[in-house]
Amino acid sequence: MTRAALLVCPASGKGRAARMAGSVAARLRTAVDRLDLHVASSSEGTAALARRAVDDGVDVLVVLGGDGGAHLGVQACAGTPTALAVVPAGTGNDLAAALGTTSVDDVVDALCARSTRALDLGRLGNGTWFATVLCAGFDSAVNERANGMRWPAGPRRYDLAIVAELAALRPEPLVVETEDERLEVDALLVAIGNTTSYGGGIPVCPDADAADGLFDITVVGAAPRRTLLRMLPTLRTGRHVDHPAVRTLRAKSVRLSGPSWVGYADGERMHGLPLPVECRSAALLAVTSIPSV
Repeated sequence: MTRAALLVCPASGKGRAARMAGSVAARLRTAVDRLDLHVASSSEGTAALARRAVDDGVDVLVVLGGDGGAHLGVQACAGTPTALAVVPAGTGNDLAAALGTTSVDDVVDALCARSTRALDLGRLGNGTWFATVLCAGFDSAVNERANGMRWPAGPRRYDLAIVAELAALRPEPLVVETEDERLEVDALLVAIGNTTSYGGGIPVCPDADAADGLFDITVVGAAPRRTLLRMLPTLRTGRHVDHPAVRTLRAKSVRLSGPSWVGYADGERMHGLPLPVECRSAALLAVTSIPSV
């Protein structure tokens, strides 16, 4: 018997999650024996309902929402036997994309096939988990701007935020420490990838694998604005890592420090540096259409 909880984040996607809830619940009931429905009125309510469902012993927690709701689902499911599924209804939807569940039909098919996979998670020093990418610098400034924009919807919001933030772009001192090396550089951005992409599908860490026990780290050093403008199109293809201004590393643990950097993880604001981060192997059981390798 499979028991699932559907957690609806009604504000996600400008109310899209609320509009989808009825049809999503109906589809999920074809794949599970019992479905409990929870509707949250705030991020605090989402976190509390997610924890309650997991503590109650559901087999699967299905989050209907965006990356913010998925991030809260990760906090509840990490280190437990409850599997996390994500039905995308937000702006970026990067975790859903990483799981190969870009629609409720994908989730239903995976549930019927009992397709789950143990994935790594990042864990910050304060105990917060993240599933996709932690970033700081230019990309976190883009996140802040995109989160404050009312238009347009979807990934185009991040594209416009990138263009707007370029005008204020300045390199800042950054120290990246791993178990193997210490890198001191004037940098524009740093991204620690458990999965490949953030910002609605930008593969900032194109070779990241969420089941290999390691982070992929991308550091973009100081470069003229004209050079960065030429580099921007390559961000959508992952070819930016071939640029001389870009340094890539792999590590299990990372410590970022710098005087004026703010971190974002799973698209959510964390806090300023320093940020110690560790990759925890197989910390999350996820419902996915992507088979284990």
